[in-house]
Amino acid sequence: MYIVVVDFTVLPPHVGAFRAAMVENARASREREPGCRQFDVCTDPMEPARIFLYEAYDDRAAFDTHLASPHFRAFDATVAPWIGAKVVRAFERIDP
Repeated sequence: MYIVVVDFTVLPPHVGAFRAAMVENARASREREPGCRQFDVCTDPMEPARIFLYEAYDDRAAFDTHLASPHFRAFDATVAPWIGAKVVRAFERIDP
């Protein structure tokens, strides 16, 4: 299993729009991408501008398919100017 975690800091004026766009992107990923097994969108209640993603894919190829999907590319282009910081990390799940 290929795991991706992303930590966003969103510029304050765009938090609401970013959250809505992110939820739409996550739902599209879960519903349309056979290799996407989990896509959680989380926020820090003490820092509403901080959004955390936990994504699980069958393998790196499934994640690459996600990155090439029309819904992700549209999302990415829309939200890019709204992001103050973004950290992406990838892991291989070893258990279970």
